Amino acid sequence: MECERPKVVGLTGGIASGKSTVSKLISQHPSKIPLIDLDVLARKVVEPGQPALKALVKEFGESILEEDGSLNRPALGRLVFGDEERRKILNRLTHGAIRRRMAWEILIHWIKGEKVVVVDTPLLVEAGMWKWCGEMVLVWW
Repeated sequence: MECERPKVVGLTGGIASGKSTVSKLISQHPSKIPLIDLDVLARKVVEPGQPALKALVKEFGESILEEDGSLNRPALGRLVFGDEERRKILNRLTHGAIRRRMAWEILIHWIKGEKVVVVDTPLLVEAGMWKWCGEMVLVWW
């Protein structure tokens, strides 16, 4: 039996558009449509021991770490926001890791035989993630 790949639906919307509400409704729906939240993946790829965190420390220094080895987001933010070149480096180091993790999650849902997977991302178009999607949903308020 051939396994049909799932339709990937990109869910996006601006700040305070209601995207989080739509995402929550999808995740709680009885149909159990899988939801991949890229904000969640963005946090996972910079957990202690992850290659993306190691790359960030190599680029920006140990000052971006908490005492327990986790990422100190405010410290990193102070270094990169307001400095376009450093922000680009941050995006280069993290976006690839996020895309790889997303691809793995889509693959897992494909293997499970899922028909539809929703990818929740605020930067669907800006980050080129729309290329992964068969359909896109924009939440606009």
